Amino acid sequence: MAQVSKEQQAVINADPIEVPLKNGKAKAYFASGCFWCVEEVYENIKGVEEAISGYSGGFIDNPTYELSNTGRTGHAEAVEVIYDPNVISFATLVDVYFASQNPTQVNGQGPDRGPQYRSIIFYQNDAQKNIIEEKKRALAKELNAKIAAEVYPFQKFWIAEKYHQDFVKLNPNHGYVKNISIPRLKRFQAKMPEVLKANH
Repeated sequence: MAQVSKEQQAVINADPIEVPLKNGKAKAYFASGCFWCVEEVYENIKGVEEAISGYSGGFIDNPTYELSNTGRTGHAEAVEVIYDPNVISFATLVDVYFASQNPTQVNGQGPDRGPQYRSIIFYQNDAQKNIIEEKKRALAKELNAKIAAEVYPFQKFWIAEKYHQDFVKLNPNHGYVKNISIPRLKRFQAKMPEVLKANH
């Protein structure tokens, strides 16, 4: 296992920050490879109002795409999921997370490799941490394999550049979208049809 830097360890050891409800909506944070793919998965889920691409989990302020891509900021490409907790639970969002990726791939998803593409689930309190760890254990047992997702206290989410937002929707003919994002979305949709919005 790679040596964790002092700065990164401080992030991992920090107390989680709880994001207050706004207009009855909660926020959850997930990193799982390319944020274009993850954003598109969550925007298809019942009870999710919006998913926003950005960066989280690192120790540099105001990370940019170029900077994050060096893998040296500690950040991973992440998504902020704004959802209605009366419609969908945090636990189900975690199920979506694991069902929409290869949960055993370390430092990446598919062709995207490097620490900036690593899998992280962020918790805002002990209840969320317990849910994540329980589901991670159950999945490890089911697959008889080590689950790659790291579990981090949520600290801060930095919104990515405008051109990354809704990338899959706005660029349906982009090569990456056609060959990676859409197939990943379809594999997920086939696995968890019960959580999808009616029009998807």
